[in-house]
Amino acid sequence: MTDHVLYRLDAQVATLILHRPETLNSLDVATIDALLAGLDRALDEQARALVLTGSGRAFCSGADLGAGSLADVSPQDLDLGAAMRSHYNVIVERLRTLPIPVVVAVNGIAAGGGAALALAGDLVIAARSASFRYLFIDLGLMPDMGATWQLPRLIGRARARGLSLLGDALDAATAAQWGLIWQVVDDEALPAAAQALAERLAAKSPAALRETRAALDAALDADLPAQLEHEAAGQTRLGRDPGFIKAVTAFLSKRSRKPG
Repeated sequence: MTDHVLYRLDAQVATLILHRPETLNSLDVATIDALLAGLDRALDEQARALVLTGSGRAFCSGADLGAGSLADVSPQDLDLGAAMRSHYNVIVERLRTLPIPVVVAVNGIAAGGGAALALAGDLVIAARSASFRYLFIDLGLMPDMGATWQLPRLIGRARARGLSLLGDALDAATAAQWGLIWQVVDDEALPAAAQALAERLAAKSPAALRETRAALDAALDADLPAQLEHEAAGQTRLGRDPGFIKAVTAFLSKRSRKPG
């Protein structure tokens, strides 16, 4: 790993820590490359869950606008979309399709692309002092890194438009109340809470986790008949998985030992 992203593995849980506190953990190409390398390392080391968090007082402040000299590029030659396609979109897609569940621990400010990056995880847990701000509009830009896809689905049209068009900050407690994130904990409890949550996931059936995550994602754009078929196909695969046979055998054995 590089100094931009720290890595550790504990109890089959890999943790990636954005580590550019001097820039509020902003994302440049090198940092995204380091994140991608960290995801590969987690899979190579057979981690069964992943935690993504930041160091210092921010989770991530979004794209590093100082990484390139915009003053040296004419408007006609500036292509922000190229960077999105080559790096920023890639990390979102990798997190969403990672074969292990992802817990995002938002330890502080999550702004712009950082607020969008947080939503790429399966479960988002935030420190009480954390905040989310989709401030693209204040820079003359539109939300990206999947924010325009995630926000309406998570919190509805009205709230998604309010956050995106006004660029106001959303505190962690309200984010949880609205359904943007899973849980809020006291600041000092965040690292342990995220690790415990990831360890709970790591202890569950990898196959069942994969199928459940895929089914929930598919449901966002499916009608009921299509989703029922998706579930049936998934249950067929899971019913043949050794983990299911083991779990059912243990359940039946436990039930047979109950008195009466």
